[in-house]
Amino acid sequence: MIDKVVASAEAALADVADGATVMIGGFGGAGQPSELIEALIAQGARDLTIVNNNAGSGETGLAALLQAGRVRKIICSFPRQADSQVFDGLYRSGKIELELVPQGNLAERIRAAGAGIGGFFTRTGHGTDLARGKETRLIAGQWHVLESPIHADVALIKAEAGDRWGNLVYRKTARNFGPIMASAATLTVASVHEVVALGALDPEHVITPGIYVQRIVQVPRRATGPAGFKAAA
Repeated sequence: MIDKVVASAEAALADVADGATVMIGGFGGAGQPSELIEALIAQGARDLTIVNNNAGSGETGLAALLQAGRVRKIICSFPRQADSQVFDGLYRSGKIELELVPQGNLAERIRAAGAGIGGFFTRTGHGTDLARGKETRLIAGQWHVLESPIHADVALIKAEAGDRWGNLVYRKTARNFGPIMASAATLTVASVHEVVALGALDPEHVITPGIYVQRIVQVPRRATGPAGFKAAA
């Protein structure tokens, strides 16, 4: 019987190795697998390469992982915001490496890995430092840059609900990077608020098929955020 439900986030991440490339879903707070990040910090893996849309905010979630000194390199599109002081301090002191990738390129590089695409040409970034050292080609009268896929050892994503086979549905914008990250990683761990019986999910609503998910952890919903606002999904 296939049952991918794991008892705890700690158990689901126990075998993450030092030096792993880890994709972490989320766009700001929406879809960020906070419980899985906390478990990764407790697990102790070091020298990680993190792939995420941003570089963390405040001192929780991804920022806490950076602050714990576990990350060697981050690949992201938006490393700086008003409260990204943890990343900023690490970067300015030379303690973390940054690969800056335009957001569309980041999403497509992750998607390409999951789709088995060896690379793609895009106009984005041509003529800038982001294209330095990369192959360029004139296509239909316009210069394009060759971008490579981003593969990961582990993807940590957050979904609304899943079944024991690993099929996932998401809540609104919490969907963001989760589906493509799940397809691009050797091991995908998903946190869900609800584990439902097989057949309870409408097949037309399943966004991430279970073939891309190896482990599921049920986590409680964090009912309120700062100042009593409902937390992001």
